[in-house]
Amino acid sequence: MAVTVTEISPEVGVEIAGLAGHQLADPAVAADCQALLERHGVVVYRETHVGDDDLVAFSRLLGQVVVAPVGGTDTHPEISKITLDPAESVLAAYRRGTFFWHIDGANDELPQKATLLTARQVSDEGGDTEFANTYAAYEALSDAEKEQFAKLRVVHSFAASQSLAEPDASERTRALWARVPAREHPLVWTRRSGRRSLLVGATTDHVVGWPADESRALLDRLLEWSTQPRFVLRHHWHPGDLVIWDNTGMLHRAIPYTATSHRLMHRTTLVGEEVVA
Repeated sequence: MAVTVTEISPEVGVEIAGLAGHQLADPAVAADCQALLERHGVVVYRETHVGDDDLVAFSRLLGQVVVAPVGGTDTHPEISKITLDPAESVLAAYRRGTFFWHIDGANDELPQKATLLTARQVSDEGGDTEFANTYAAYEALSDAEKEQFAKLRVVHSFAASQSLAEPDASERTRALWARVPAREHPLVWTRRSGRRSLLVGATTDHVVGWPADESRALLDRLLEWSTQPRFVLRHHWHPGDLVIWDNTGMLHRAIPYTATSHRLMHRTTLVGEEVVA
């Protein structure tokens, strides 16, 4: 089968078809992926059926791979199982937080560079993944808004995102969430290259120094702005798909699905390369 590369939309996403999983662990393929990721934000390898060995090898060609603190597979500690089924993952109870727009590690000083997610089992109902381009969302702001937002700082926390998924959580559960340190960041993330994005999402708790109601109103407005259809890609999973995205500039969320759907993804993540500034 010939390899084809197709742009999905002008703002976000490119799809590659015709590459088998064992072909990914190749420096030339990784270099092409890096270039496409920089240009399009999301790279979809359609039905590539990459095995765990090749997934880890390919990930290492793209950057330093995070070793999962808990929940890795028996043979690959770099791979996390993403599922709502507690029989498959000890972290299943926290995965409902992924139903809300977020970037991974937003409450860290160094958010992850990128995420690789491949479908082992898909859901018949729900389970798609959406991506929103926060570089493009920033660029589309007015000059006055860019000037205003450049001065603002925001606090990101694990508790903020989990409270959306579990609003009636017990005090004990909330105390567990609070053990994960919060992090203050600028609202606008400026890269060394000069490229800028909005740092918003479910983990964004409040604007520093603003009244609570005004803070919430702005953050909700910016999230709605960043996730309008022109900035969004919705990926419908086929078994064997592999999707890679720039975690620093693409919000993502899973469309809700159930534990009984047996949806199962294998994920690797890449260590961040640039602190938020």
